[in-house]
Amino acid sequence: MPPGGDTRFILVETSHPGNVGAAARAMKVMGFADLVLVAPRDPLVAQSPQAVAMASGATDVVHNARVVASLDEAIDGIDYLCATAMTPRDFGPPTHAPRELLPRIAGSGHRVGFLFGSERFGLGNHDVYRCHAALSIPTPPGYGSLNLAQAVQLIAYDWRCALGAFDVSPRTAEPQYADAAAVRGLLAHWQATLEKIGFLDPAVPRKLMPRLNQLVNRAELRVEEIHILRGIARAVDEATTR
Repeated sequence: MPPGGDTRFILVETSHPGNVGAAARAMKVMGFADLVLVAPRDPLVAQSPQAVAMASGATDVVHNARVVASLDEAIDGIDYLCATAMTPRDFGPPTHAPRELLPRIAGSGHRVGFLFGSERFGLGNHDVYRCHAALSIPTPPGYGSLNLAQAVQLIAYDWRCALGAFDVSPRTAEPQYADAAAVRGLLAHWQATLEKIGFLDPAVPRKLMPRLNQLVNRAELRVEEIHILRGIARAVDEATTR
């Protein structure tokens, strides 16, 4: 698994249990698990049925979430803290787009924390001032309101890409290519069928079979594909007989 175990997602004064569950899901799908809740409106929010339902399989992240009373407790052990802010502040840490900053800190060895504010008010200035950087997700000037869990998902995705994304190539077994004997059998079957339906005149073959041989070689047929093509020829034979 790509790295990310030293990454922490911190939600400050969260009020909606569904957002806690959805944030946990957003984290887990990107390979992160360290969730800390600072002074949530309900201290038992991580155990609420709505949070568990919205976690949708990430219940381990929800159940293991730590609830703390202060930001000091939440950032213990973190040495690079990123605030999330919709717009740059007049004073405080520099503001960056996630994809501009995150690749620069991904290989630094920092223990990184991402700080998210409440649904209604976002992060207070006193919390932002404690951060090394502020992240602003690029949005159109006229509307930049993001749901809390959506913001967590976007930051988690960009951070995962910066650390090293998961492999999305299909995990399939090594193909079994048809051997020469199987190709010969297919061509013999085709030849008999094509002669039977009158497509191939054995007296004037016009290099049809060698051309088909070349076609099959270029296709690099697999064993199951040979079976399919012979099955088609067999069905033609049966239809012709009927």
